[in-house]
Amino acid sequence: MSRKFFPIFEHHKQPLVSGQVFLQRMARCAMVASMLLAGAIFLGAAVYRYIEGFSWIDALMNAIMVMTGLGLVDTLHTFQAKMFTCFYAIFSAIVFYIVLAIMFAPLIHRFLHEFHLDIDRQ
Repeated sequence: MSRKFFPIFEHHKQPLVSGQVFLQRMARCAMVASMLLAGAIFLGAAVYRYIEGFSWIDALMNAIMVMTGLGLVDTLHTFQAKMFTCFYAIFSAIVFYIVLAIMFAPLIHRFLHEFHLDIDRQ
């Protein structure tokens, strides 16, 4: 990917961005992470709704409970729902780590960028 297409971070030779730009970057990453999380929860709720026949609120609650690692609230009756839950639990763990990476990327980049600038000044 070219830097013109996806300029989320500055190059290590560029000066450190202002606090306002950093907060905007954090807000953008939080928005992307929230959208990813909401999409993953909606996917789980939709599958529980249509495969197992739960109401939307029960399907949402079960999707969130599986995603947080707390387990199901309702008993599953179909083979498809049980298999989906197995894969959804793994998928949820992957989504969790991706969300963490998106949220912490600006913080880690700023720390490393500032550390690099300190080395260049010596």
